[in-house]
Amino acid sequence: MLTNTINRFQLILVAISLLSLSACGGGGGGGGGGTVPPAPTLSLSYQSAKGFQFSWADVSGETEYRLLENPDGGSGFSQVALIAMDFTKQELIVSLPARMNARYILQACNADACADSNEVTVDIAQLVQAIGYLKASNTEATDQFGISVALSGDGNTLAVGANGEDSNATDINGDENNGLEVNSGAVYLFTRSGALWNWDQQAYIKASNTGNGDDFGVAVALSDNGNTLAVGSTGDDSNAIGIDGNEGNSAAGTNSGAVYVFIRSGVDWNQQAYIKASNTQAFDRFGVSLSLSGDGNTLAVGADNEASNATDIDGDQNDNTETGSGAVYLFSRNPIGWAQQAYIKASTTQTLDRFGGSVTLSADGNNLAVGAMGEDSNATDIDGNQNNNAADSSGAVYLFIRSADIWSQQAYIKASNTGADDGFGGSLALAANGNTLAVGARGEFSNAIGINGDQTNNSADATGAVYVFIRNGVLWNQQAYIKASTSDVNDGFGNVSLSADGNILAVGATGEDSSATGFEGDQSDSTSGASGAVYLFTRSSANWSQQAYIKAPNTGNLDQFGQSVALTADGTTLATSALFEDSNDTGFDGDPVDNSASNSGAVYLY
Repeated sequence: MLTNTINRFQLILVAISLLSLSACGGGGGGGGGGTVPPAPTLSLSYQSAKGFQFSWADVSGETEYRLLENPDGGSGFSQVALIAMDFTKQELIVSLPARMNARYILQACNADACADSNEVTVDIAQLVQAIGYLKASNTEATDQFGISVALSGDGNTLAVGANGEDSNATDINGDENNGLEVNSGAVYLFTRSGALWNWDQQAYIKASNTGNGDDFGVAVALSDNGNTLAVGSTGDDSNAIGIDGNEGNSAAGTNSGAVYVFIRSGVDWNQQAYIKASNTQAFDRFGVSLSLSGDGNTLAVGADNEASNATDIDGDQNDNTETGSGAVYLFSRNPIGWAQQAYIKASTTQTLDRFGGSVTLSADGNNLAVGAMGEDSNATDIDGNQNNNAADSSGAVYLFIRSADIWSQQAYIKASNTGADDGFGGSLALAANGNTLAVGARGEFSNAIGINGDQTNNSADATGAVYVFIRNGVLWNQQAYIKASTSDVNDGFGNVSLSADGNILAVGATGEDSSATGFEGDQSDSTSGASGAVYLFTRSSANWSQQAYIKAPNTGNLDQFGQSVALTADGTTLATSALFEDSNDTGFDGDPVDNSASNSGAVYLY
């Protein structure tokens, strides 16, 4: 028996080039009246991660096989694989949420005609078998593997932070198995291998100055090619400033925070830079949020507890009279190394605004969105009155643009239904071109469901909402107000990620309570408190719709699935974490049943 394992996208290119060489028709039959091969019998099974395996018994008289796909069950069949004669298996890697209703036919073809197999349909109940499941290589209770997740744009590299990991190792691939530095934190790098998405751990990464309570891994970011990694460590205690200062001096630097940049050459990872704020102060939490440009040469770092009363760009960093106002630092990399490019504050800096709690860059690094979920204005929409503090912790987002290395503010954005404690800006995502922005508000109160519902009924505390904004020229406008398909109190809908084109949106809701597993389960079931869910939305023209309701394959009480969400550039792979998942397994595709490692955490691939 022969097995054919080819990447789906390579197959499409091969199919296009060879299609004209055959006389077979796309739907069977045709040709010159010769002998038609017998119809094959097609079967479908599911494999982790994201794999469909098709098999059949070889038939006589064929010169090739063609696998046809109807991806949504309604758009019609097209060829996705051209398979040589005598082969009896074909594997495809697919976006699971986009294939919930898919149908497949196998054609056995020769120069005269094609014979169609039986049609096989995806069984949504069995689709759960294709969900990828990842654990740390040294799983332990309370490690919180999945506090942060990043996928490279090409989908071949995955970074996972575990800020509760306890090893005292330093640098790359040290000793994972001692617990001598509690909550020092770690990052795990995985890479995809094989046509079926088997994920191998490539590196176990620790800080170069590992310390107790450093929370290394609380935030992670990857470049598009996966060769540059930035890691936030809000508990780092050094009082160094700038680039590559003294990591060991912890005088007066408690929880000042740091960022570590790592680069990959081949399969080897090395630390490139140790980055501190230009005004390092205790408890600033520098590194709480991170974003890298596509080429990895621009880095945005949030410090949501920074206390300067400066406003706008490159103001006075040294007056610490606005505790928790927050700041963002922009760094750029050139062949010589890293340097700070800008120090950015809100246009109306105020105590506890938490500016910098979230950051996101466009692919070219020239557009920056900054969330300030503690901002208090009761303004709505774009560029309203920033000085009216009548809506405590309603939240705001600030848009900045770079031209010739000079940064300036472009817009001040509020929700269309600003409300106290909404936390608008708690999570952010920009499309690659910077023209689509998704903003999460996990504390939003409306009981609306779906797209553009009633925003004014504040009867469902902390259900959460997402707002999508688009830019036309230099002008920003709200395009959509998005709620979960079932809005319940304390769902916390609002952790966001966008595809590069901005047309696919993933939203995590860590407080969602259904006990469903996999895809499209019973959303009305509330028997698994704070198990969490992810909702996938797509945009066609200017219209948004929900594509999928997604749960873990091993849904558990208080797991908080949807903590971190990440999409590849093309939106065909979704990675999400369950911060408090309890399995004691390790590595890829293990057994999730033994819940003896409480709050160890897990990551899932769809």
